[in-house]
Amino acid sequence: MRASDGRGKIITMIKNKITKIRKDKFGPENVVEVHNPEIGMKGFLVIDNTVLGPGKGGVRMTESVDVTEVFRLARVMTFKNALAELPFGGAKAGIVWKGGSPELKKQFIQSFAEEIKYLIPEKYIAGPDVNTGEKEMQWFAEATNNWKSATGKPKNVCCKVCDKSGIVKEQCGLPHEYGSTGFGVAQATKIAIGLKGLDIKETKIAIHGFGNVGTFTYKILTQMGAKIIALSDLSATIFEKDGFDYEIIEKIINDRKTLSNYPKGEKISPEEFWALPSDVLIPASVTDVINEKNKNEIISKIIVEAGNIPMSESIEEELFGKGILIVPDLIANAGGVISSYCECKGHSSEEMFEIIEKKITRNVEIVLEESLKKNKNPREIAFQIARERIEEKTKEV
Repeated sequence: MRASDGRGKIITMIKNKITKIRKDKFGPENVVEVHNPEIGMKGFLVIDNTVLGPGKGGVRMTESVDVTEVFRLARVMTFKNALAELPFGGAKAGIVWKGGSPELKKQFIQSFAEEIKYLIPEKYIAGPDVNTGEKEMQWFAEATNNWKSATGKPKNVCCKVCDKSGIVKEQCGLPHEYGSTGFGVAQATKIAIGLKGLDIKETKIAIHGFGNVGTFTYKILTQMGAKIIALSDLSATIFEKDGFDYEIIEKIINDRKTLSNYPKGEKISPEEFWALPSDVLIPASVTDVINEKNKNEIISKIIVEAGNIPMSESIEEELFGKGILIVPDLIANAGGVISSYCECKGHSSEEMFEIIEKKITRNVEIVLEESLKKNKNPREIAFQIARERIEEKTKEV
């Protein structure tokens, strides 16, 4: 089906009959595919549910992203925002990106933004995700000519707003480079460790993925006294049984280098990572990184899902059945979208971190305590809470 946005541009609307996308009472409301053949841009936007507010979710740029993956991520955002009690619905965007120059990337981002801006910001607000950060969000906002069209913008990208009392204030970006998501993951991990009866200072943690989320999760947990025994990125997988040298890792992070530059520890294969003797496993990389090939290798007591959909629900249920306490993505990594809310409200970075800690601590405690009490998968409990909040709001509309 095709539809015009009112400016003569043609946008491909994908029907819900697409494989693995089935419309239910929650959504999706809009599934959109856009193309710019002049530069080879192809992208997807799924607006799942807007009962609580405009759909909120990041723009992912990978070579393999497709509409099914974007839908799965959009549905997670629907429940993630409901759980965090934010005035956002669920959405997600994806651009097929095989790599290229910064100039080409900017063209892709801005072409995509221009094609979907008729839905912004009433139906969709963008944000950072895999291969997108503060710079890309600035490009996105520039293309739509709307400061409110994206969050996670650089701190020096500001606008003047007038509050209800008539006072003009300045609102500025709160980039995810501040580490909001990783900070929240660390808070969720701390709560899970405590509820499992462990001492964080004697807890061994393995982190898979060392981008923005993984690096800040590492920093905060190390500062809490936890021992990080394994790190993995595309360049290397390293086992360091006595914990990593913080100063060396910090320099690697600050210099934007990869883990292959770490001179110590034992270099192991990516496959060996999953069988390491950690107490806590934190997947902070890509979708379905825990799968049929490695699920039986995992011996950790706790899994904290820092990345979105690191495993299928069936595998998650299987691991929970083996006694592993799992903190699902929709509460563990909600720091990023809570930061987005704070940016929309004009909060400072200090206020943002306080709000993230408060909301994530509260929700993780509620979900995990109920899980341990009833021996139910935490995701099932989290979904139930989120569904009830959405359904209650639906009745009011």
